[in-house]
Amino acid sequence: MSIREYVQTVRERDWQQLESGTLRLAVVGLGWWTREQAIPAIEASEFCETTVVVSSTHEKGADVAATTPSVEVALTYDEFVDGDSVDEYDAVYICTPNALHLPYAEAAAEHGKAILCEKPLEATAERAEELVAAAEDVPLMVAYRMQTDPGVRRMRELVADGAIGDPVAVHGHMGQQMLDVVSGDPDQWRLDPDLAGYGATVMDLGIYPLNTARFVLDTDPVSVTAQMRSDDEAFREVPDQHATFTIEFDDGTFAACTASQHAALSGHLRIVGTDGELLLEPTFLGESPQTLTLRMDGRELELDDGRRDVFGDEMTEEFDYFADRVLRGEPISPDGDHALVDMRALAAIYEAAETGSEVSVR
Repeated sequence: MSIREYVQTVRERDWQQLESGTLRLAVVGLGWWTREQAIPAIEASEFCETTVVVSSTHEKGADVAATTPSVEVALTYDEFVDGDSVDEYDAVYICTPNALHLPYAEAAAEHGKAILCEKPLEATAERAEELVAAAEDVPLMVAYRMQTDPGVRRMRELVADGAIGDPVAVHGHMGQQMLDVVSGDPDQWRLDPDLAGYGATVMDLGIYPLNTARFVLDTDPVSVTAQMRSDDEAFREVPDQHATFTIEFDDGTFAACTASQHAALSGHLRIVGTDGELLLEPTFLGESPQTLTLRMDGRELELDDGRRDVFGDEMTEEFDYFADRVLRGEPISPDGDHALVDMRALAAIYEAAETGSEVSVR
């Protein structure tokens, strides 16, 4: 197969073995991401359906149920923790503020349910460790949707096959106008350290180039440096309205990453090797079309993946992958131990920004 023919397999599901079946999901947390991205992606999936929604009030759940025909029950958080309607779902998708992942993961594990938890895994590395320990007897997947993105998976394979030689450097960026795109409320949870964790930008956005680089290179971070600043009043409680950080990986590759919650909607991931480079752009933030470019030997091969709803496509892939593994009883990745490496790296990045020193990931 030529490189061009190989790159053109970008949309193929290389992981799917399930042919039929349905995984019934309880969706915990009904914020904008769940309502506008996750639930529509579940509806579009082959192997999942939302049968239970969990929120602060029955009224909020009922509003979502009214527009989602598969939903059978709307629960409050307390009812979910107490085990109401456990026979109405097989697995749990957790999309609450970061610092509330732990209690609902603990409850899901107590009910014997598989867990798909949004990233970052928790607000701090210590709480993330508690979550992984609590879920040791049930399948736990962390929702790094880029790992089931077809373009990212092709990047990983091309790097492993030596298409660009030995990886040397990674350049990654993710930026958005959070107060315009997510919520204009300066009192939202993403700007509250008690709920968000170490910060607002690297926790929410910088984790994308960090984790996607790990996945593409099949490597882990060793040490980091970082700089951050917050200029606007809305970001007064968090250190990182804007951030830049570097990573040394255990294979010797270096990464330079930037992230901002007050910047133009933009994202890219570039892997530079000794013999060529790979570029996926735009990425991370649902812009489309997404193009994978391979440059080598003075040639350039480019593929527009043809998708026009990248968020929906990426999340549909993620949910179907989760169902494929859970319904077949197969090991699942990225799991909790994988996510703990990111949590330790995030803690090190914020420490590096505060101290102005290089910090080991430990």
